[in-house]
Amino acid sequence: MTDNPFAQADADWLQLIGAARQWFNGPLGRLLLEQERRLLDEELARFFGGYLVHYGPCAETSLETQQIQRSVRLGAPFAGTEIVCEEQSWPLVEHAADVVVLQHGLDFCQSPHGLLREAARSVRPGGHLLIVGINPMSAWGVRHLFAHDVLHEARCIAPKRLGDWLNLLGFALEKRRFGCYRPPLASAAWQARLAPLERWGGAWQSPGGGFYVLVARKLVVGLRPLRQSRREPMGKLVPMPVAKISRRDRDGA
Repeated sequence: MTDNPFAQADADWLQLIGAARQWFNGPLGRLLLEQERRLLDEELARFFGGYLVHYGPCAETSLETQQIQRSVRLGAPFAGTEIVCEEQSWPLVEHAADVVVLQHGLDFCQSPHGLLREAARSVRPGGHLLIVGINPMSAWGVRHLFAHDVLHEARCIAPKRLGDWLNLLGFALEKRRFGCYRPPLASAAWQARLAPLERWGGAWQSPGGGFYVLVARKLVVGLRPLRQSRREPMGKLVPMPVAKISRRDRDGA
């Protein structure tokens, strides 16, 4: 595929994804993706199964792991996408994937709730959902407020809020990690000078990193116990009077 979309998709959505792809190809986007790749590789090395589904505007970033047989890329009709689909209409059966990775998919989308529900539906019980997003409580989140590029349109959903959404969808949050502690400066010289911040911030896992990675496991659906039928009280048992029969009457009978 090329960067010229051919599908009959929403024009505003295509424009948003296209602008996000260009931003991730720039110096700030590449810095963010480099730091994310290290954490994603560490987390994905723990999982195994048949299929990994990767969704996000940075589709050219390949996610591969030896324990998972096949990695599939979903998304808008741009270069690097293997299966073209809309954000709320994935061509997957329910419980099709062992691992689903939303890499900035929620940052650049039209309906975060709809996209998250679609991703959650695709994860098998016991499988995992990994969400990568721009941390609003960081220097990157502050830049998002004043940016004049597509970063200003990013949703930057707080990880705590996402944890509540995941809980409602039947997921248990297992891990929350942060990365990219350098401020969003485009100068390569300043990025090199501030590189030690990555080591210090990563060691302490300070929540001020530019991005977060949430790892959530889909709870196994078990058998629902039968509800006990409620019995209405029938009142107290009252002994019935019994007529006494004398021995003479019994013998005479």
